[in-house]
Amino acid sequence: MDRKMANRKLIRLSQLKSKLATENLEEVDWVTFGVIVKKVTPQSANNGRTFSIWRLNDLRDLNQCVSLFLFGDVHKEHWKTDQGTV
Repeated sequence: MDRKMANRKLIRLSQLKSKLATENLEEVDWVTFGVIVKKVTPQSANNGRTFSIWRLNDLRDLNQCVSLFLFGDVHKEHWKTDQGTV
């Protein structure tokens, strides 16, 4: 993990909103980690394609969640991922 994180900045999901407002993250190599705390049953978009919505949290502040929308091949590959997965 140390090798993978070398020269990268860890931003906690609970800090993401404030970091996006105060820093130019497009110029930084950053990563975040999240736990799937809720999965919504796959939905159909207006164009008929199916997508998933996951609610992610870093378990530091349970009131701060990020919604992740999965479309296309990402949805097809990962929609069965279990709640609780990191």
